[in-house]
This record gives sequence, C-alpha cells and structure tokens, in this order.
Amino acid sequence: MLHHKVFKGLFHGVFMAEEIKDASIGSTDSGKSFSHKIRENPWIITTFAFGALVLIMFAMSFSGALTGHAVSDKVAGNALVNYINSLPTITENVTLKNVSDMGGLYQVTVVYQGKDIPVYVTKDGKYYTGSIVPLTAQDDSSDSTTSAPKNITKNDKPIVQAFVFTYCPYGLQFEKALSPVYDLLKNKADINLVYIGAMHGEYEKVESLRQLCVLKNYGKDTLWKYLNKFNTNTAIGSCNGDASCLKPLISSIMTTLGIDENKINTCMANDAEAMYTADEKIASDLGIGGSPTFVINGVQVDVGRTPSAIQGAICDAFNTAPSECSQTLSSDAATAGFGAGAGASTGATC
Repeated sequence: MLHHKVFKGLFHGVFMAEEIKDASIGSTDSGKSFSHKIRENPWIITTFAFGALVLIMFAMSFSGALTGHAVSDKVAGNALVNYINSLPTITENVTLKNVSDMGGLYQVTVVYQGKDIPVYVTKDGKYYTGSIVPLTAQDDSSDSTTSAPKNITKNDKPIVQAFVFTYCPYGLQFEKALSPVYDLLKNKADINLVYIGAMHGEYEKVESLRQLCVLKNYGKDTLWKYLNKFNTNTAIGSCNGDASCLKPLISSIMTTLGIDENKINTCMANDAEAMYTADEKIASDLGIGGSPTFVINGVQVDVGRTPSAIQGAICDAFNTAPSECSQTLSSDAATAGFGAGAGASTGATC
C-alpha cells in the first residue's frame, strides 16, 4: 500500500513522503493516483518534499522510527526503481543511473523519459522524497560578486538562461532578482527565460504559454514588465490556479501594459505549444528539471538569488566586462513566491 503524508501551506506547495513497498504487491487506488500524476507530468518525481523531509530527518536522528537497519546503496536504489516501475501507468521504464551516500540519506539518480532525476531515499530503503533543502537560511549578502565557474567559456555577449516553472515560488524569487539585471545588461548579454514544464498543474502550463506569447508578440522588455507585475501580485498566488479568479487579474495587467489580450489568446491557441515544446527540449537536452536553474554559456551556475550575485556571475562571463558591470545592484533577496517583500536567498528548487 502506498501511503501519502501530505503537508499543505509551506512555501505555497504540497510536500510528500512516499513509502516504498515491494513491487510485487498490487497497486492501490492511491498508487494509481500517484502513477497517473507521473504519466501526466514526469516532473512529479521532483515535487516539493521539504516539509515531509524535515519530519523524516527528525525521526531518523532522534527516534529511529523510519530507518531501522540500513541497507546498502545498491539495495535502496533497486528498491526505488522496482517500485516506480511497478506502477501500472508507467509507460517508459525507469532505470537506475547511480547512488550517492549523503550521510543521512542516499541520493538515487534515476533516468525517466531521457531525464536524470535525483531522488532521496532513507537508509532503510523504505521511504523516498523528491527534494531537500537546508534547515537554515543561506545568507547571500556576502556573495554579491559571485563568479561564473572557471569552466565557462567567456565571450563578448554571454548567453544567459533561467529555467523556470511559472508558479514555482523559488523560480518567482529568482525572476525577481534577475529582473533588474536584465534591465542593466539587456543590451550586452542575451538573457532569456526557458519554460520547463508544468509541475504544479495545468494552469502552470497555461501561464507558460501566455508568457511565451507576450514574448513573441511584444518582445523581452514587455515580458519583463509583465513578469514584474505578475510575480509581485499576491492575489494571483491566492487564486491557486483557478481560471475564473485569475482572468480579471491577468486582464488588468495586460490592459495596464497595453497588451492586446485577444492577440495573446490567439497566439496561445495556435503558436504557443510549439514554443513550449521547444523550451522543454532545451531543458531536456541539458538534463535540467528543477526551477530555478541558471545557465551561462551552456554551463549551470550556482548563484545567490540577489541582483548583485546574478550580475556578478554574468559579468564574469564577458571577455571584457562592460561599464554596466561596475554599477551596484541590490544584495537583498526578494520573497519566495508571489509578493514584493524581502526574503532569504536559499538554494531551494521546485
């Protein structure tokens, strides 16, 4: 039987721990539900799991209730793969790539639909979760000059890509930090968003299609103006994807920016799907499945989620840094999720 422990309200997400059972046991209704989600959306394996993981790690450290006797990394990895492949609606075989010992957990990397997906398994081989986050906030005030990795090939006009889910709270946080950097360096670097799928629901795909159509019809400057209003509107976040709630809020943004909503809707119906598929392929080819993921000249970069940190990373990728790189941007992080307030920069992803 597949047991779901669901925790709502933290980071606007749903956090789950899944119990791994022998693959020979027949599927249950809850198992069918989970497998259906995987079939509909392969990103489900990397869904928000931070709240449940905190409880798992607490139990592992103090009560031992979940861990019992540790199994080998090979046994834990094979147990996970066998379990996932036993789900009745999995249409493509999941394979084991490797297993790493992280101390309290095994990191099991599986391959599904051509994507490498990290999954974290307790050392007794009984529970897994899709993501982990540090229990203490990371202070990025000291990394405002974050440099690009040494293996990045510098050039005259760096190609910058931010891979995001449109409703991922950490993707929104990163976009808010990237926005002033775009304004500063848009004529010097090629800065782009890449839409990597719909983790949170169909409404997330709809919003990706909409943003792609704003980009196609009005260009990057208007897209970033749209994002600045969309990302900071807490009412949009409160809609929880409900179309009737979202429509007047989105329409208001478009009217304010002089965007023809009918033109955008026509584009969404006719053109956006191809653009969306192309973005997904870019992410797939690079093995990217998390939001946000930051890439400069084809190389993934770990960078603080502040304007100054992102500015520093991009500026270090120029052959000769332009004068704009000497300007000072904020070293403060925005809040994760919708809203305009301040927050802590973390390494958390969707």
